[in-house]
Amino acid sequence: MASAPPRAWQRMLSGRRLDLLDPSPLDVEIEDIAHGLARVARWNGQTKGAHAFSVAQHCVLVERLSFELNPRLAREARLMALLHDAPEYVVGDLISPFKAAVGINYKDLELKLLAAIHLRFGLPATPPPPLRMLFKKADTIAAYYEATQLAGFEPTEAKKYFGVPPKALKTPRLVPLATAEAQAQFLERFCRLAS
Repeated sequence: MASAPPRAWQRMLSGRRLDLLDPSPLDVEIEDIAHGLARVARWNGQTKGAHAFSVAQHCVLVERLSFELNPRLAREARLMALLHDAPEYVVGDLISPFKAAVGINYKDLELKLLAAIHLRFGLPATPPPPLRMLFKKADTIAAYYEATQLAGFEPTEAKKYFGVPPKALKTPRLVPLATAEAQAQFLERFCRLAS
């Protein structure tokens, strides 16, 4: 008798069951994304403050930085920037050193999830290359600010890994929020961009 394949779906609080190997846009809800991202800690929780700096806060920061880097960015592109790490609501935020040490490529799984998320909200499954490059730049700048303000990096060390943000950008003051606040902030930003 053949054994059943291992379960590859995650049950969400909305009641949806998201298949991680074959994600359907119909099983994606923004409330589940916000809930999950607000509970996933950046830097594996190794940050200063009473609360972890969540992926939800990071996504809001990347969207803001993307717009600062390109003030003509359309609302749809800003929404894609906000959702750039949305797959982490189910797979978590695996830090790059861990991915390198394990040697597993999570990119395909993350890209499938991101495509389903984008389609759910009427966005292109894959952002065009110029937007991907912009989001990556904003993500790296966000990492520099997070590293130096929250994760204990000295500026010279952070510069080695993330470069230095352009001087024209306003340096954000990062304050880790309580889970409920981070979730509300992410949802509020999504609602403004999606309307």
